[in-house]
Amino acid sequence: MTQMLSAAHTQRLSAGGAQWLSAAETQGLSVPDWTGVSASLLLVALAALIAYRQHLHLTRELLIAAARAGVQLVAVGAILLILFRHTGLPGALGWVILMIVIAGQVAGRRGAGLPHAMRSATIGVAFGSSITLGSLIVLGIISTQARVVVPVGGMIVSSAMQATGIALRRLVEDARRARDAVEARLALGLSGHQAFLPNQRSALRTALIPAIDSTKVVGLISLPGAMTGLILAGVDPLTAIRYQIVVMYMLLAATTLAALAATRVAERTLFDSAQRLVSLPD
Repeated sequence: MTQMLSAAHTQRLSAGGAQWLSAAETQGLSVPDWTGVSASLLLVALAALIAYRQHLHLTRELLIAAARAGVQLVAVGAILLILFRHTGLPGALGWVILMIVIAGQVAGRRGAGLPHAMRSATIGVAFGSSITLGSLIVLGIISTQARVVVPVGGMIVSSAMQATGIALRRLVEDARRARDAVEARLALGLSGHQAFLPNQRSALRTALIPAIDSTKVVGLISLPGAMTGLILAGVDPLTAIRYQIVVMYMLLAATTLAALAATRVAERTLFDSAQRLVSLPD
């Protein structure tokens, strides 16, 4: 697997500074320069025009999002350049931890109304990401180079964040909608965990369905990002496929672990010391 990634990065950045890969070095691939990047803003303008003409009230938000994405990516690219050159594995893991913290905050907002939603989300994302990424590194499936750990870690954290956000949102909805049913189970002598277990399982199913559906149709509807990137870098398609299989499997694991941990932690905040279901704000 490490050899796969090495093939995808045969051209290293020189010590004197970053250099664009030439067309010959990328096997005929035309890499956009900054002029091309600027020209792609026409597509953003088209989307903004449609939003404005259709009175969607999203034009300003769309333009801000596009500008923010550009600035963030340039800044992150500069940081990663330093990270890859000078920090090694410790710096890469530090960056992954930062991504986990940010992802926990984002996913926690999906569970608005849930007690300590941010904490539950962060624990879920951290649990799913650390076990999945740690397993890949310990088993030698991926290289410990920073340029490998950071993008792979980013995919894992992103998947865990999405699953955690979906699970917590469904958990809050069920806690409000199924309150009478949960309290009826409590009245029959069930513990808080047992009374809420059907709802927890429902939240888990909801969170896992998108990942399962994506895995079912991978390669049939579209080429996934990791595979596409490796092919564009000149890697043989069969080699890229092996890497993509690992990616899909690791995303399934991260999604499942993160959603499970987040819902288990969040479930405990829904009951007080007397095993009574707490009231959630509307």
